[in-house]
Amino acid sequence: MANPFDLSNTAAYLDWRAHKLAHAITDTNALIVEIQDPNTLTTADHNALLSRCQRSNMVIYASATPIDERGMQRLGVQLGLQRLDANWLAGEQGITRITVCRDEHTRQTYIPYTDRAIKWHTDGYYNPPERQIRAMVLHCVQEAGTGGENRIMDHEIAYISLRDASPDFIRALSAPDVMTIPERVDETDGIRPAQTGPVFSVDATGRLHMRYTARTRSIVWKQDDTTLAAVQYLEQLLATPSPHIHQLKLQAGMGLLCNNVLHDRTAFTDDPTHPRLLYRARYLDRITDLL
Repeated sequence: MANPFDLSNTAAYLDWRAHKLAHAITDTNALIVEIQDPNTLTTADHNALLSRCQRSNMVIYASATPIDERGMQRLGVQLGLQRLDANWLAGEQGITRITVCRDEHTRQTYIPYTDRAIKWHTDGYYNPPERQIRAMVLHCVQEAGTGGENRIMDHEIAYISLRDASPDFIRALSAPDVMTIPERVDETDGIRPAQTGPVFSVDATGRLHMRYTARTRSIVWKQDDTTLAAVQYLEQLLATPSPHIHQLKLQAGMGLLCNNVLHDRTAFTDDPTHPRLLYRARYLDRITDLL
């Protein structure tokens, strides 16, 4: 099949674009799938999850059955997700517990472990090329007392908007030196080397990958007019209401399963007796490679 992400192949792009927009899910409720037990998916559950990921690279599941870190692993395996990116803050199962940490200095320096808002990003944008995050599961064990909503957007829709505005935007954001995350030195984590790479790339299977953060600190953009215009356009796109931007608050038992789509998080306030807790699993595999 012709590569729709090849800027010289307009016909392939237009065919892919038409199919993508015709099948993309724009009703947030249609993204939600009620499942019986994430530890053991039924055939119907499995197909419902995969079909939504095929259309929009994401799905929200809702289950009344509790799940722990080992259950998170089992859920991933059932969807073909085998290669966990076990970062150093993850537990023994390679699953990270996302909750506010006020007494642990190391985690306090990382914004997911605070109650502050997190800007638009894809996970692992600071990872080296051989450890790009292709899929993730974010499972809610306990929601925040107030706040803590997420917005999510299929990165392929963002690509379409940018390419329709100007193919030069895609060309600039696909440059191997367009975005650099500077070196980070941490007394516990050690040195995380600087990572330079593209925003958009296509893997060996022809799948589109996006590496992005809307942070203005600890990021260096290539300083040419087209790149800066593309970044500004993307920021405006993500700030503008759209049927392709879904907003919801994960409740206990709900989870986001996705091919590392764009997402953010509002600030929140915890219920002191029931603090917010989410499990996060990051994978080097993609979900829709199964289809």
